[in-house]
Amino acid sequence: MKIDIRKVHTAEQIAEVARLAEQIWREHYVSIITIEQIDYMIEKFQSVSAITGQIENQGYEYCLLQQQDGTAAGYLSFRADNGKLFLSKFYVSKEHRGQGYASQAMQFIEQLCIERGLSHIWLTVNRDNASSIAVYEKKGFISVREQVADIGNGYVMDDFIMEKKLAFA
Repeated sequence: MKIDIRKVHTAEQIAEVARLAEQIWREHYVSIITIEQIDYMIEKFQSVSAITGQIENQGYEYCLLQQQDGTAAGYLSFRADNGKLFLSKFYVSKEHRGQGYASQAMQFIEQLCIERGLSHIWLTVNRDNASSIAVYEKKGFISVREQVADIGNGYVMDDFIMEKKLAFA
């Protein structure tokens, strides 16, 4: 099934991303991190105010992944970073996984890099998030280093940094 990828511009779209984030994070991360850390991270990074601030002040772009009927199936967030694209968020809701949406979204991201002259895509992924790591490896990403980042309130993000060099680069 073909997915529409629409740039987030309006307060309504931002609220839809925040709703999706809460749904996806609560079902996916509960086996990886505590519910308390999930709550903290949603508020800090994926609440309406956090997303708005990222778009308005930090150079992030958000896109909704929508089915043909307008149903939101996931979202992306990214920004240019020193000649590369930092893929900050890449989520597909559980009921929409396995339908080719991640592949279509990755093609969109790669085309965006070509248009903007960006040579690599990089991202962070929790070291215990085996399913996502497998997807990224299948898409051509390799782990380039590890990172432990203090995010406040006694929590850290314990991640691999993965990167994909684009064929045209």
